[in-house]
Amino acid sequence: MSNDETKLEATLQAKGLNAPRLTPELIDACIVSEAYHVFPGTTLTVCALTLRNGFNVTGESAAASPANFDPEIGRQIARKNAREKIWAFEGYLLRERLAAQADAERGQSDAVRVA
Repeated sequence: MSNDETKLEATLQAKGLNAPRLTPELIDACIVSEAYHVFPGTTLTVCALTLRNGFNVTGESAAASPANFDPEIGRQIARKNAREKIWAFEGYLLRERLAAQADAERGQSDAVRVA
């Protein structure tokens, strides 16, 4: 979890914003493995994160100047970029679940009114 995520989490908790939402811990818990590849002769680093459902998310990094290329920094940036994509997928999934729950609750209240 980054410092920015830690600060945001503290702010959300302090404001009591605890409705269903994504958390950095939930995002990290989705990741079951990671693999990296640096393309020969380049500074292009790709990170592939495998999620618990088997889906793969990729992130990339590349140094503009080959003289500044550091493989570890390339991996860190590529992983960060891949991890950021998980938020959108998990956000969509959470919204789908919340919508299904709301639909089910509406259906139950409609059934009560009819009866």
